Parts: sequence; structure tokens; C-alpha cells
Amino acid sequence: MRWKIETFHKILKSGCRAEAARLRTAERIVNLIAVFCILSWRIFWMTMMNRVTPTASPLIALTPLVIRLLDELLRQDTRNHPEPGQKKSLAKYLTKIARLGGYLARSKDPPPGNAVMWRGLSRLTDIEIGFIMGARLVGN
Repeated sequence: MRWKIETFHKILKSGCRAEAARLRTAERIVNLIAVFCILSWRIFWMTMMNRVTPTASPLIALTPLVIRLLDELLRQDTRNHPEPGQKKSLAKYLTKIARLGGYLARSKDPPPGNAVMWRGLSRLTDIEIGFIMGARLVGN
């Protein structure tokens, strides 16, 4: 289990770039590291869930809005998945997030890792914020 702890710290250090933060007070640093720990845990958890229970419902990790955005952004290739009523699985949506982060999703590729999940989730967050802001501006 040591590799899981090391992987979590790698996400915290490399993905969050916690060491690059130039905060002046201890209270601010503690708050920043607390948020980074939550983000790092989520990335690590999503990566592990993709490997352990790929057929689970995507709603255990993603909101309905995120699922809808991923469906619109990255449509499935109809040659490989001809059934339109195909069950939505966690693995499909996590792969879509990884594709936003640069994962190629070729047939022989291993499951996406933490780095592409981090980049993909970061990009997806920006897209989600843009969508919400656009809906507010157009709705008014």
C-alpha cells in the first residue's frame, strides 16, 4: 500500500505544485494545503475507481452537469459502440476526462493515470465554469 501513499504525494506535489505557493502566513498555507489534499485525493480516487469498478454508475464521481458536458464534448465513436442505448459506465466518463488531459484512448493503452486525469479534470473545471457563466449571461 506504500505506492498509494507515494502516488498521492506525487499528485499533491506535481499536480498541485504546492511547493510553488508563495504564501506569507501559516494559516494561508494550511488552508491551501487542505484544499490541495482534497483535490489530490479526488484525482487519486477517480483513477483507482476506474481500475477497480469500471462498470459503476458515473454518478458516484460526477455530477449530472459534468456528465452532460462530457457527452457533448466527446461523443462516442459509433463504429466501436453501435448501440445507442448502451449503459453509461464510470470508466467511459473517466476516459473522456483523461482524453481532455491528453490521453489517446487507443485499444492497447493502459488505463489513464493520475497525470492525465489531473490535466483533464483541470480542463473540465474550466469548461464547466465557462458553461455556467455563459448560461447566466444568456439567461439574463
